Amino acid sequence: MASSSSKCRTYDVFLSFRGDTRRNLTDYLARTLENHGFYVFLDENNLTRGEPITPALKQAIKDSRLAAIIFSRAYAESRWCLEELVEILACKETMGLMVLPIFYDIDPNRVRHQTHDFDVAFQRHQERFSAERVLTWRNTLNAAAELAGEGFSATAGYEGRFVQQIVDEIARKLKNTYLTVAPNPVGIDSRVQEIGKYLDDGGLDDVRIIGIWGMGGLGKTTVAKAIFNEYQDKFAGRSFLANVREEKLVDSQNTLLYDVLRLRNIKVSRVDEGTEDIKRRLGNLRVLVIVDGVDSVKQLEALAIKRDSFGPGSRIIITTRDKHLLEILKADTICHLPAMNTEEALELLSWHAFSKNYPNNEYLKVSREVVDYCGGLPLALHVLGSHLFTRSTREWESALKKWKRSRPYPDIHQNLKISYDGIKDDDVKSMFLDISCFFIGMNKDYVMKILDPCDEDRRDQGATIGIRELHNQCLVTVDTVGNLMMHGLIRDTGREIVREKSPDIKGKRSRLWDHEDVIHVLKTRTGREEIQGLTLDLSGLQKPSFSTEAFGKMYGLRLLKLKGVKFTGRYEDLSKHLSNKLSWLCWPEFPMDRIPSDFDETNLVDIDLSHSNIVWENSVSLEKLKILNLGYCNSLERSPNFSKIPNLERLILECCKNLQAIPNLPKNLEILEADECIALQEMPNFSKMSRMRELHLNHSPKLTEISGLHKSLNSMTRIHMEGCTNLNADFRKKILQTTPNLLALFAFVLQIVPRTLNFSSLRCVPL
Repeated sequence: MASSSSKCRTYDVFLSFRGDTRRNLTDYLARTLENHGFYVFLDENNLTRGEPITPALKQAIKDSRLAAIIFSRAYAESRWCLEELVEILACKETMGLMVLPIFYDIDPNRVRHQTHDFDVAFQRHQERFSAERVLTWRNTLNAAAELAGEGFSATAGYEGRFVQQIVDEIARKLKNTYLTVAPNPVGIDSRVQEIGKYLDDGGLDDVRIIGIWGMGGLGKTTVAKAIFNEYQDKFAGRSFLANVREEKLVDSQNTLLYDVLRLRNIKVSRVDEGTEDIKRRLGNLRVLVIVDGVDSVKQLEALAIKRDSFGPGSRIIITTRDKHLLEILKADTICHLPAMNTEEALELLSWHAFSKNYPNNEYLKVSREVVDYCGGLPLALHVLGSHLFTRSTREWESALKKWKRSRPYPDIHQNLKISYDGIKDDDVKSMFLDISCFFIGMNKDYVMKILDPCDEDRRDQGATIGIRELHNQCLVTVDTVGNLMMHGLIRDTGREIVREKSPDIKGKRSRLWDHEDVIHVLKTRTGREEIQGLTLDLSGLQKPSFSTEAFGKMYGLRLLKLKGVKFTGRYEDLSKHLSNKLSWLCWPEFPMDRIPSDFDETNLVDIDLSHSNIVWENSVSLEKLKILNLGYCNSLERSPNFSKIPNLERLILECCKNLQAIPNLPKNLEILEADECIALQEMPNFSKMSRMRELHLNHSPKLTEISGLHKSLNSMTRIHMEGCTNLNADFRKKILQTTPNLLALFAFVLQIVPRTLNFSSLRCVPL
């Protein structure tokens, strides 16, 4: 509503008029203004004109944003009108009241100089009132007539056109509906300036759509409000639709139509009707429309958010957590809102915690710790700063420890959880919880193999799409080297979602990552089928022992990561207790030296048993296994028998100091990492290793050849064999005869020393 911008003002327009216009222009104007949504004060009481104006009327003038003075031929006859005019101009000077003179069938000069009808009226006033009062009225009329106003003669006597002209001018004067941005707008100006560049781009007739995208709590709405305040006066119409995800579509449509057209009598009742109304009525208007908090295509469709729905030069701004919505819209620009830098964050926290722009000295250290915890998120800085206001440093430290250790602050959690709740696919929700609990900082492609262990084509449709959706929702990011990253408070939100499903019974939580919680569940053997993932690292800590039976009822366990964990009982029985749904077994320092013959984990995708004393002699069926890490296993003399592991893609055997032979490899293997295997002498025939992409065999001095390697070079992107000093001449010759073709086909750089022809000087590196 127009009055929402007036803050403490009650009325938009105060009408000052003489009774001779009451039934024509004044009534017509008042009703038209009301139909345009303006609150109008119109005296309906027919006060006795001989009496002074009442305190209530004076207050009504003060409570108005604009006073419209309808000067008619009889206006000066009324002492009451003249006193009212004096009050209006006084409020203009003292309170900033806007004044619009309207000259209805009278020349402004007659008002200014009090001639003709006005002269006759003042001759009468001079007979009845003091000279001082009459002079005040004359000066007031002169001052009012000097103001820019609207004249009836400009419309050639057409009253309807005159009223429309007046309404347009009043709407122009009152059009700036300034929104409250923030009590402490730290960092807002720089963000408005940056996004403002894209509003100014394009020609005068271009309709541009700009997206403001970012995670919850980053201040997208705050920045959008500041942009609205900054740019609204450049457009014929404007509308800020706040938090549309929580509004009914029809309500949002009506708000948009009302904000732009200022017509109360337009009200749609059906979504399809509203969409067509928006196109029809706004299609020729240059408007600024900001749609805040979009989370659905339906909202954009209902509001007709597309370029041909609005007039030339319009600007449409969308704030959302979902980048994909902006891509569907084909937004001209998607502005990813950055988090606050450290200094901005410290200032914002200080305003809320100390009511000034910098912390007290004794609070500086803990304030910086809170800033670090908040990760540049304005919402968190605001909420936590307000919560910590007037509290002691000890209370600050205690609260921060609690937030880090357990659940995040409720207001922050509920806000960030909106993005999670907006995900429709349960598999993607599960993926988010897995990442937040176990996989932050790990390689994206590696994690996808674990979370979606299907073939590569289907994985592109599964995990890849899932990761993309999480990225679009600002729940995960991928850094420059391909690792999955997550804002600390988003991580805590994911973990709190898990915790709140079973706040009291730890053994029924779907994922366990906290040391104390995991130790409790393993010690008490209270883990149940709800548990899907568990991690515990006791490296360097006092190591309690657990029974292997602790896993006995974890029937749904998919993800298991242990390090430095000791168990009592027969390790051979461990495979009996582990869930057959296990897809990720990450257990460095694995306590067994053999893989049990009954090891029936057919769903395993990744096994990491590095740094253990394992001797893998049994032929174990692991058809889904993609990654096997046996690095630093110094008891290993021969690699496993891969006859029942046909789909292995990556094999890690680095630094197995006693490894002598790799007699066979799966045909689907893509990466072999076996650097620093100083005892390695035997390798399999590579002639049919057509999928091999990377071969890492640095510093294997006993290795003399790799049969058939020259036949597999076409698929290679990396070969590292530095320090393989004992390669025979025939092998070197075959390689050197094959590699020149790679220059043209694969853009390899070959560095060869012709005199020695030592293969240790051959390095293949992709450009």
